[in-house]
Amino acid sequence: MAAASGVRLVRWDDMPREDLANSIGRRFITGEKVMVAQIHLPKGALVPKHRHDNEQISNVLSGRLEFRLGETLEETRIVGAGEVLVIPSGVPHEVIGVEDSLALDTFAPPRQDWIDGTDAYLRNRRPEASD
Repeated sequence: MAAASGVRLVRWDDMPREDLANSIGRRFITGEKVMVAQIHLPKGALVPKHRHDNEQISNVLSGRLEFRLGETLEETRIVGAGEVLVIPSGVPHEVIGVEDSLALDTFAPPRQDWIDGTDAYLRNRRPEASD
């Protein structure tokens, strides 16, 4: 419940978890000008190449993530627990779970595509391999 001042207290466990493609899980909280998200990436999970106008700060809380950055994904950064990667607006990137990982991502402004569910790059499931 919001106080008269607009201050809110939110528990992560009370936020719905979205199960996305590649077994990725996410919860997010939005303010007026910023969004914070808990992202669960299992080992081997892929967040496909994408870009957005939002500045992103990715704080890896546990595990390790491989970020591939740039138009041809030519730059690679392995980010481990206790490390933070700042991704400027408009930089193409993809992410792979090197280990089972939990990250806390901050976006400014909030990701409207996440809020309205139009983030198809995270929702589309890869077709099952045929036998």
